[in-house]
Amino acid sequence: MLTPTPLEELLDLAADVIGGDRRVLPAGAAGSPFITLGGGLGQAVRLQARAERQLGLAVDLAQLLGPAPLADVLARARPAPVRAAGGGEPGAAVRALLPGQSAALAAEREAGAGAVTRILSAELSGPLDTDALRRALAALSARHEGLRTAFAATARGPVRRVLAVCPPSLVTLEAVAGGPGEDLVAAAHARLAVRAGRLVTRPGLPPLAFALTPLATGRHLLSFVHHDAVADSRSAALVWQELLADYDRAARRRPLDRAPRPGPDTPGRGGAGGRGGPVRMLPPGAAPHPEHPQRAPHPGHPRHAESADRTDRTDRTESAGRRRAVAAARAGAPGSGPAAARDVRGERLLLGLGTRLRDAADATARRAGVPHSTVLLAAWALAVGRHTGRERLLVDAEMPGRPTAELLGTVVPCAAAAPVVCELEGGVDYFLRGVACAFSEALQHADPDDGAAVRGAAAPAGPLPPAPARVTFAAHDELLPASLRAGALTARFHHGHSGTVTADAALTVLRWNEHPLLSLEFASARLPRAQAAQLARALRAALTALVTSPPHTPVDDLALAPADDLPKSPAARAGTPAARSLALP
Repeated sequence: MLTPTPLEELLDLAADVIGGDRRVLPAGAAGSPFITLGGGLGQAVRLQARAERQLGLAVDLAQLLGPAPLADVLARARPAPVRAAGGGEPGAAVRALLPGQSAALAAEREAGAGAVTRILSAELSGPLDTDALRRALAALSARHEGLRTAFAATARGPVRRVLAVCPPSLVTLEAVAGGPGEDLVAAAHARLAVRAGRLVTRPGLPPLAFALTPLATGRHLLSFVHHDAVADSRSAALVWQELLADYDRAARRRPLDRAPRPGPDTPGRGGAGGRGGPVRMLPPGAAPHPEHPQRAPHPGHPRHAESADRTDRTDRTESAGRRRAVAAARAGAPGSGPAAARDVRGERLLLGLGTRLRDAADATARRAGVPHSTVLLAAWALAVGRHTGRERLLVDAEMPGRPTAELLGTVVPCAAAAPVVCELEGGVDYFLRGVACAFSEALQHADPDDGAAVRGAAAPAGPLPPAPARVTFAAHDELLPASLRAGALTARFHHGHSGTVTADAALTVLRWNEHPLLSLEFASARLPRAQAAQLARALRAALTALVTSPPHTPVDDLALAPADDLPKSPAARAGTPAARSLALP
């Protein structure tokens, strides 16, 4: 029997991750990119991790989500660097900040602790063994130094201090009382939001805590409350997966794994900075923002042919060109330069989509050859664009930042936000592929330490009117299932809200395959709740229009909602006394 080649093994892995036929995929992979074969961001991350873990090969995530045929991308895989022996806990306990930590602490200085505090909860049904829970928390903390990392101010700027032992705090709150039909989880989250900032601002200790709220007999809400400097969305999901697995073992009186995982400083691996080798540190005052090569566009979109044969020199020129495109998308917005302190108070609307709309979106994604998250991002851009009367706008999208399999199993803030330039033009499928292309380009530029610099560099010079609004998008639906089991417990996940925001309008995909659910967070000072509800209806209408229209229908011809139901643009509202409108770039 012939030994399979590395490419054949990678194609087998790709088929397994996508859920395709291993006998058929090689033919499709020869001429089609990963995303047109059924792959998305989550599958790309899993394929990258399994290639390194099972085959010792490093596959570039940005290339996986780009326009090149899958077989060509996998053929460029290289041996993954081997971690140096004994490199699990290198260096002193006091270390320079990681890029994601620096960005989170800077956001806290600008907007307060509430704006960078996250709440991810599990509604636990069944008998709860609190002793087993405490043992599981201690083991989890022993494995992940990110859960033992405190932050301190020094004369040269903030640093991180990795504590040798620091089990997470488990705070028991008073029970929530409610009448028949009352949402006890929502009531518990509302009460927790008031305390969340205090839970993550304990001097000398890691900015995180677990809060346990009794709901009813046999029901508890366990909430992971953490600062953005501790964990990004992927890390928070990892915490829950490992904690529940540890609880199951602890409840059965089985030994728990306390061996430290490789940290982000481990030599010889791609670090949380994402470029190979140990993670890039950010000395106090440093603000690097290197240029990265431009990504070729999506096949089937005209920009693909225009960039197929570009040299590295052209790529570097296009990196600056991307910044100019970002600046052009910002141009015309009613704000620039350093802005005054922004009102960070915010609210949230939850949008259930229903299975019929989800299935139609999945079918449209397959037809256009894009992930379902691209269809949602496109609908969001279309709804916001109609609201503001703009045909070109920026949406800051959350990007993954874990280039190695080991970092996929590490609690560390790696995610970065990168501006996606959305062009609202062409037919439906042309538009969707253009958004996929723009996302791929943004992914190539995403770094925790330079995303803000790119956005800041894009602001035009001039007087200082109100700052341009920030619109964001994130897809978290592939990070956690709707529920998990741990021994006799069933854990159903809920996303809390701290009552503050860092964006003016932020759309997050919380669930997709089971009970599709979106979250629309908004800054109350810039988008009153009634207008946010109208924008949510416009989003649903945009998604419905995209997934029910023929592929060549011009985007300009899509009817989103009756004119009276849509929030009016700033121009239409000129002279009308009302709250300041959401003036978007």
